[in-house]
Amino acid sequence: MMKRILLLGLIISVFTNCFAHINNQAEPIDLKCEHLVDPIGIDNTHPRLMWMLKDERQGALQTAYQIFVDTDSLALVDQGGAAAWNSGKQLNSNTLITYAGKPLAPATRYYWQVIVWDKDGKPSKSAVASFEMGLIKAGNWRGSWISDGHDVHRREAPYFRKEFQVSKKVKYARAYVAAAGLFELSMNGERVGDHHLDPMYTRFDRRTLYVIHDVTSHLQSGGNALGIILGNGWYNHQSLAVWDFHRAPWRARPAFCLELHIQYEDGSDEVIVSERDWKTSSGPIIANSIYTGEHYDARLEQDGWDKSNFDDSKWQSVHYRAAPSENIVAQQTVPIRLAQSYKPISSNKIDEQTYVFDMGQNMSGVSKLRVKGPEGTVVKIKHGERLLPDGRLDMSNIDVYYRGDKEKDPFQTDLLILSGKKEDVFMPKFNYKGFRYVEVSSSAPLTLDEKNITSYFMHSDVAPVGSVETSSKLVNDLWRVTNNAYLSNLMGYPTDCPQREKNGWTGDGHLAIETALYNYDGITVYEKWLADHRDEQQPNGVLPDIIPTGGWGYGTANGLDWTSTIAIIPWQVYMFYGDSHLLHQCYENIKRYVDYVDRISPTGLTTFGRGDWVPVKTTSNLELTSSVYFYTDARILAAAAALFGHDEDHKKYEALSLKIKDAINTKFLDRQAGIYAEGSQTELSVPLYWGVVPEDMKAKVAANLNQRVEATNFHLDVGVLGAKALLNALKENGYGETAYKVAVQDTYPSWGWWVVNGATTLLENWDLQAERDISDNHMMFGEIGGWFFKSIGGIFPDEQMPGFKHIQLRPIFPAELEHSSITHKSPYGDIKSSWKKNKKAIVYDVVIPANATATFYPPSNLLDTAAVKLEAGKHRLKLKIKN
Repeated sequence: MMKRILLLGLIISVFTNCFAHINNQAEPIDLKCEHLVDPIGIDNTHPRLMWMLKDERQGALQTAYQIFVDTDSLALVDQGGAAAWNSGKQLNSNTLITYAGKPLAPATRYYWQVIVWDKDGKPSKSAVASFEMGLIKAGNWRGSWISDGHDVHRREAPYFRKEFQVSKKVKYARAYVAAAGLFELSMNGERVGDHHLDPMYTRFDRRTLYVIHDVTSHLQSGGNALGIILGNGWYNHQSLAVWDFHRAPWRARPAFCLELHIQYEDGSDEVIVSERDWKTSSGPIIANSIYTGEHYDARLEQDGWDKSNFDDSKWQSVHYRAAPSENIVAQQTVPIRLAQSYKPISSNKIDEQTYVFDMGQNMSGVSKLRVKGPEGTVVKIKHGERLLPDGRLDMSNIDVYYRGDKEKDPFQTDLLILSGKKEDVFMPKFNYKGFRYVEVSSSAPLTLDEKNITSYFMHSDVAPVGSVETSSKLVNDLWRVTNNAYLSNLMGYPTDCPQREKNGWTGDGHLAIETALYNYDGITVYEKWLADHRDEQQPNGVLPDIIPTGGWGYGTANGLDWTSTIAIIPWQVYMFYGDSHLLHQCYENIKRYVDYVDRISPTGLTTFGRGDWVPVKTTSNLELTSSVYFYTDARILAAAAALFGHDEDHKKYEALSLKIKDAINTKFLDRQAGIYAEGSQTELSVPLYWGVVPEDMKAKVAANLNQRVEATNFHLDVGVLGAKALLNALKENGYGETAYKVAVQDTYPSWGWWVVNGATTLLENWDLQAERDISDNHMMFGEIGGWFFKSIGGIFPDEQMPGFKHIQLRPIFPAELEHSSITHKSPYGDIKSSWKKNKKAIVYDVVIPANATATFYPPSNLLDTAAVKLEAGKHRLKLKIKN
């Protein structure tokens, strides 16, 4: 018999015997501009400023704030400044404010500070933070676009250099670099910054990104030299694949535009720009492809090429180039970095010329090799996810769509030609792979071991904001594995896989969006990616199903179940951050998209979509699932219209959403049986999860779904759409125990089946023996990592007070789980939902951050117990288990 839980008591006061001493002083902390800490390079002339309130007291609340902005930090400290903006004292609890001061100047640093008043009316001042404006618009650039004059077929990467003099003391210096392709900047022989693969992939002919680096410490008195290396990236894709990268309309030889702004201590300034006085040459990078690999001939290295007094007499003149687009904007997002290093956990010497290394983790990234050998020795560094029975690398699951020359340009393989003069150190600059294993083979015998190779996990460096720790090893492992897959597929845009495609598949992106935002502070990545959506959208509203794209993806199946990213992701960002900026930016795009589908689907039903991709065995009705996503987009659009005060739009799209809902239920809902279509797990869970099921039918449809899952012995029979909906539909309709059993199932088919078979990331196919769709690092089934926050943590944003201003707590306490601790760092601070069972009770500890509130909703299998309101602070709810 199912155990039942009774809420015995609630203590809404501080447990001084259980919790640490509480500071009685409120403090504004974590100041950010445009969701970045002290950013350099802001093009938004009305940037968003935000902070958190640190106050551990019960009922902690901000009652007022005042913001000061000035170009002089000392003026803020003295409180005599705020020449740019003084907001005045504002009597509200908002912590996300749009700048409303004097016009902000290009290439200027601003300092800001906030004073907050706490629940008792006492003021507290923050530390001083800063933001620095970029060049704001293309017309402010003084540099010229230059290249080396070769065409798209040239294999060697171009190197560029420029010498200049510094004769005065430098106060600060900034390098502004825009590039078509990829670039690496160096100064006086040192690499600048820790970014990789800059600038990020965009629709280059419609939006080109630039990056700003603080180079103050790189300058020296006297002679100085700037160096730039350009890579092809997605701009000049030379490798052939089915995605038609090589046919991109923007394709050309890489080019760049650079400005070095130097501010001297005497108040003067100087700007050094890219011009005809730069010089160019080829170098050791003899080929590079972001899709396949990089080829490096160490014999061609030119020592000191990026230092002053280098003999560049044999270098050539540069050529002017037109800018790739008229829209040159700052790369206003977290950069891609080498986030973690890995040494091999084992190595296998196949023969004198071949070694295979197991890095112990499937990842996106690159490998660094240190090796010494005879001059001209060719070393191949191949990366893959699987091994053949003989111990060599198996590429068959990931090179299936590559159409290039596998001998001259092998897939996921770097080529290093040794100099013979020293220990050569090689790591690619303009490429990344998806891999766990590295095979190193050479044209001559080499002696290698684990010390010779290091692999680096590379991804957009999003800060973690979620944690999951439970008594279940499988739950903990699933959370970790999902995060590894997510990070492996985050390169300035979310991808499907880091090896076979590297494509920004829209469906994968929105199916994993809650997992993404519960676990990582990814808003800047999604703001960048949705700008890519706006660039790619056709005038009639159609979107491709990979974004960005060189032209592939505007087919017949790029429909609602995939390209609903245009509505779902801005809405979820609004839910998680309480920031409507992205939703507002995309509003007209959502309208064009929904209007297009409305024109081609006048009945309210549509077959525009791909369907429940990669199901276990049962296929589901495409018209049903696509129409549900049509309903979802119309509902989001109606809600956004109401939010922004567009009353006529609100009425129009509210009516459209109801029309679609009625059409779905009229055609697909068997009210007597309580099933949709043929009653598959996907066909029942998708309407439940997305709110299509009539209120009077929810219980019956949910019961049927539960019955279908029980019939499979708590196993999945879904594809990607069902994998998103199933657990949520069960849990939110009273079947939390069933949902949990499915989530922690460890036999085929299940998420756990992958983990117990050694997966360190999520897979593309439930079947380990499948012959297609068999990437071992995919994110499309990634809902599981976010579901733990919504189920055993029970942490939800409230649509009426988004951004976790008000938190809905709807946890479940599965019989198989003894304890759980789930934390999410919201815009207001850490939300903690933690519980532990003993013989007779559950002790549920909750932390609500300052300036927020919450409501605890007892699980559906409890005795009737009213919802409990919680103020900011620490709370303990004592729950008794009753047979």
